[in-house]
Amino acid sequence: MSRIVLGVSGGIAAYKAADLLRKLVEAGHDVTVAPTEAALRFVGTPTWAALSHRPVSSDVWTDAADVPHVRLGRDAELVVVAPATADLLAKAAHGLADDLLTNTLLTARCPVLFAPAMHTEMWEHPATVENVRTLRRRGAIVLEPATGRLTGADTGKGRLPEPAEIAQLCELVLSRPGALSQDLAGRRIVVTAGGTREPLDPVRFLGNASSGRQGYAVATVAAARGARVTLIAANVELPVPSGADVIRVGDALSLREAVLKAAADADVVVMAAAVADFRPVTAAEHKIKKAAGAPQPVALEANPDILAELVAGRSGQLLVGFAAETGDASGSVLEHGRAKLAAKGCDLLVVNAVGEGRAFGQAENAAVILDAAGGEVDVPFGPKAVLAAAICDAIAARLD
Repeated sequence: MSRIVLGVSGGIAAYKAADLLRKLVEAGHDVTVAPTEAALRFVGTPTWAALSHRPVSSDVWTDAADVPHVRLGRDAELVVVAPATADLLAKAAHGLADDLLTNTLLTARCPVLFAPAMHTEMWEHPATVENVRTLRRRGAIVLEPATGRLTGADTGKGRLPEPAEIAQLCELVLSRPGALSQDLAGRRIVVTAGGTREPLDPVRFLGNASSGRQGYAVATVAAARGARVTLIAANVELPVPSGADVIRVGDALSLREAVLKAAADADVVVMAAAVADFRPVTAAEHKIKKAAGAPQPVALEANPDILAELVAGRSGQLLVGFAAETGDASGSVLEHGRAKLAAKGCDLLVVNAVGEGRAFGQAENAAVILDAAGGEVDVPFGPKAVLAAAICDAIAARLD
């Protein structure tokens, strides 16, 4: 159990912080909520107290004998502010302390994570841009806001990242405090995720069990580490990671087209998607009717090897492949992975065992990261964000 301070500032997205609080408490953490007075105009004290099972205050005068404005920051293992408004970011950047939350930010010596939420114009204002730059330079984690519908009828960049995404990153920071450093700032990274579907007819397809969770985790962590992420998603039903631009595709040929185009000006390409090896030679224009007797055979042809094309035509990109393997009589999972790394010619290969409820569709994963120089990093079974952070570590080391 970790001690977390959840700061809530005065934006309409404060209602989403209640969901974040529930997720953190259900994960077993001891969470103290420090709302601003403005936040309490959106969600009242009883809600925060009921969900956290702890007393809630916004000022430094309540229980002054316990010196809460110092104690909370000293005792916390993580401070997360969600939503972080433009006003709150400005106060944090300039060291202003006029309530319990801003005092806590000054006394905290643990990781601090800000999840911004505001209108696009406020996020893009030079003052906010400079305040975010200042906070990041000092070591604070400031997530990129999500893009979508804002308070009114307008849309744009400024939505609070989804509570599940914030909770995932909180868990990552608690397990690895340096996991969200800004070592990928400005790097252009393309990540593929999900599984391609090769149509047999308008309603049927050949596909696989990939959920896209691992690729989305890589995109989420890379964006949180400052990268400009393009996420090419094949049949994925997950919330878009904040800070990532998403291109949606269906089959292997459309994924290939999107990857080759996006890779042209990328620093890194991470091929986490499960791309079908084969596709039907022809797809029926109409639904294939069920006929009596034996079913008709389906003629297949090979899909292009996208990673091999990237290797052959690369112009300086770092290329990361994935290998979902099962051991057999001819070799172990790792032996097959090493052989695939040699055959593919990529820089890094993430090898994980699949089957029997492992990897596909699960919230956790284990893998070995192999590099072309012969090194390997064993990542034990755990949340997919932890593996994503290890992959980003390997990428950053190679880029440096």
